[in-house]
Amino acid sequence: MQENIDYYINEEGNFVFTEAYHLKRGYCCENKCRHCPWHYGKDEENNKSEKK
Repeated sequence: MQENIDYYINEEGNFVFTEAYHLKRGYCCENKCRHCPWHYGKDEENNKSEKK
């Protein structure tokens, strides 16, 4: 894994996987990852913001 290609470290010191990493892995883990190329869980989040 390469920093800034497969992951980056956010302000809180957590590793965040990039879309490129997820695509290399080849499947969705269904954990609602921030950069999920399959947009798992994104519909739920969009619906919540529209209701406000």
